[in-house]
Amino acid sequence: MAAPEQTQAAQTCYRHPGRETAVSCSNCGRPICPDCMVYAAVGIKCPECAGQPTGARSATRRAGRAAGAATGAVVTKTLIAINILVFLVSIAQGSGGLRPADSFVVEWGLYGPLVAEGEWWRLLTGAFLHASLIHIAFNMLMLWWFGQALEAALGRGRFLGIYLVSALAGSAGALLLTPDQLTVGASGAVFGILGAGLVLERRQIYVFGGGALFVVVLNVVFTFAVSNISIGGHLGGLAGGMLAVLALSAAGRHPVYGRLDPLSILALLGIAAASVVVAYLRVRGYS
Repeated sequence: MAAPEQTQAAQTCYRHPGRETAVSCSNCGRPICPDCMVYAAVGIKCPECAGQPTGARSATRRAGRAAGAATGAVVTKTLIAINILVFLVSIAQGSGGLRPADSFVVEWGLYGPLVAEGEWWRLLTGAFLHASLIHIAFNMLMLWWFGQALEAALGRGRFLGIYLVSALAGSAGALLLTPDQLTVGASGAVFGILGAGLVLERRQIYVFGGGALFVVVLNVVFTFAVSNISIGGHLGGLAGGMLAVLALSAAGRHPVYGRLDPLSILALLGIAAASVVVAYLRVRGYS
């Protein structure tokens, strides 16, 4: 008697596409390899359904790196280096001390009337300028703490996309509330990182160890409690980061382990374009 033909293709782990497996998560049904199996009280679960226990975190990081090739927080370190370099250039053009040159800040900072005149690059360049040593120190510390964690989970490509989209969204938010005020700082992009982490942790992907909601609430309270802070920039960046993660997970794609395909890139570009449109509609009367 001839052997029956195999009618069903072998399953591969949803986090490690090159590994065949015959085991599926008892909760969501997704195929998982031995590195991703979490032995629960009832059945074997994937890390997300098991609540990301400690034993699964190393596998989560490896899968996140495979999805976007993130190792060593390269993008986070590069962004910090760029911000510091720009700050050093700004103070080198000043009159001494650690205060940036006013002319440098005015030339590249976010300012509605000049954006209305066609200087659209300010939507992005303003996010790499800082007004003082304390300003850049606080933002870079936040970027280091939370940026490297998000980059390890999402990969370099996704993380950079979220950062830049959040920077643009933060600029749009700043122009919405204070279009005639000169605004600088990476805090909009940093808030985007927090927003992205909040969405992921609501889906039981604990990039910040389960504390994303507390961190976001604390920083929002700080935003409203302290003077000389761009409320629109912070809230705009927060919204941009949240929307970016939702865009990456559209059409059923996993925000961490799904492929960074052209549709994902187009979705991020769509949010960036929407931010520019919002900025345009707000400042068009200032030219």
